[in-house]
Amino acid sequence: MLLRTLSFLFSGIGLGHSAELPATGAFFEGVAEVTERKLVAPARVERQAKVAVQQSSGLSEAGFREYLPDLERRALAEGVSQATIDRIFPTLVFSARTVQLDRQQPGGPPGSTSNPPFQPYLARHVTPALANMGRNRIAQHAAQLAEIERRFGVDRSVLVAIWGKETGYGRIMGNFDLLNSLASLAYEGRRRELFATEFVATLKMLERGFPRSTLQGSWAGATGQSQFLPSVYIRLAVDGDGDGRADIWGSQLDALASIGNYLSNAGWKPNVPWGAEVRVPAGLDRAAIVNNMRAPRCARVFERHSRWLSMAEWRALGVQPIASAQRIPDDEMATLLEPDGPGAPAYLLTNNYRVILDYNCSNFYGLTVSLLSQGIHG
Repeated sequence: MLLRTLSFLFSGIGLGHSAELPATGAFFEGVAEVTERKLVAPARVERQAKVAVQQSSGLSEAGFREYLPDLERRALAEGVSQATIDRIFPTLVFSARTVQLDRQQPGGPPGSTSNPPFQPYLARHVTPALANMGRNRIAQHAAQLAEIERRFGVDRSVLVAIWGKETGYGRIMGNFDLLNSLASLAYEGRRRELFATEFVATLKMLERGFPRSTLQGSWAGATGQSQFLPSVYIRLAVDGDGDGRADIWGSQLDALASIGNYLSNAGWKPNVPWGAEVRVPAGLDRAAIVNNMRAPRCARVFERHSRWLSMAEWRALGVQPIASAQRIPDDEMATLLEPDGPGAPAYLLTNNYRVILDYNCSNFYGLTVSLLSQGIHG
């Protein structure tokens, strides 16, 4: 959810879920088990999960060990050294808790057509306190963020909003061992190709010199302050603080620059807003703006958007940004999203909103990041 796979992983689009909630869950949650849940001893949680998972699916430590030779063969075929395999594979253990969390993702059953209301979610996830934290981070790194913005063309408030949404501005990055989690999810089998690929990429990161103690993250394999999958780190992580290393765990600037590189790679257009909250006239003919195209991925997310029209065409229909500061050029294309239906807040969304969805393909995620960035910008 990032090689376009991070969005598949964390949105409900690659995991068989259909609703709008981002799988990362609440702000400051999702990448790590936090607050009350951290008071439960991890070993006890894992024991309980192993019993539950074996009863519900038949998955077990013994079955996991029988599967590992398949991963060994794949890793060797993709260039991982025998020495690394001999060192790591005997230490791997089945993480039933990872499988349990994977199967408990929000979003309802496959095929569900229900969408929870967005405004209550927004009220919890975009607050003045969170925006103030983001502004403080920008003030702290003003000169460096200006250079990152120049380098990648992405507005610094968007970079900081994604950083905040993903890991609470770097405070919570996850405490799951990536190798155990990814091997366990590959063994579980529903998305074996995806997780086996990320497992091998993690082995390659070990061979680049990253200690296993660093390679921790969410149960689903995202790591660092930018929550990159291992394969995405290899492809897109960059140095942002000038020390010659791309350390998305220990360096805030490396994480922010890497987010910028990701968004630029995904097609970000410099100097174009993500969109704007708009007033929709009561008489708008919604049947005339229905999007009849089906997206090849994230279909459930994109089917809620209208067809694309230029801003001039939207203005001619009476759809106008609420704030003059949100003005988008007349020739810029945009799509209309009314997350809670007619009469509730609505948004015109540009290509750059689509790029944010590439990071995590959920309208709840995309709108939260966009509106948080707006609050950070002030």
